[in-house]
Amino acid sequence: MGSGSFLKVLAKNFDVLAGPIISLAYPLYASVRAIETKNPVDDQQWLTYWVLYSFITLFELTFAPIIEWLPFWSYAKLFFNCWLVLPWFNGAAYVYDHFVRPMFVNRQIVNIWYVPRNDKSSKPDDVLSAAERYIEQNGPEAFEKLISKSSKSRTTRRSILEEAEAERETWGENPFYDKNFRH
Repeated sequence: MGSGSFLKVLAKNFDVLAGPIISLAYPLYASVRAIETKNPVDDQQWLTYWVLYSFITLFELTFAPIIEWLPFWSYAKLFFNCWLVLPWFNGAAYVYDHFVRPMFVNRQIVNIWYVPRNDKSSKPDDVLSAAERYIEQNGPEAFEKLISKSSKSRTTRRSILEEAEAERETWGENPFYDKNFRH
């Protein structure tokens, strides 16, 4: 009678006994072994697992009152952790590649304040359409005058290095600058 009831207790509490072994003990052992090898693939597998384990733990802490009402939660978590941990399934890499990475690495920003313009013209907003609008509003002579004015100012501009050299000459010697100091 003693061994039968022991097996019943084991079967009834299988999730409580196997959960820490599958979720913590084996991943801890495998993580230490991965650290000691030179192979980056196993490092990635176990780092990914620990990220997902953190998400599961945060989920459980956040939704604990709801999870208490689900009698199958511990078994679902056990099977999910088996799928994540066991190398035959490679579940941690799958979940990370398909769910976690797109959410954190390839984030897409959604602008909720975007209001489309209600222009009467459906021209694209580029340089050519802007030039065409300027010519329509001010005439071709004004546009030519604007172009000639901008090309004259470009020819008189100095390069950044020339401007920096000119500033250095106007400042004179800097008392805080040591010429003998080597970086």
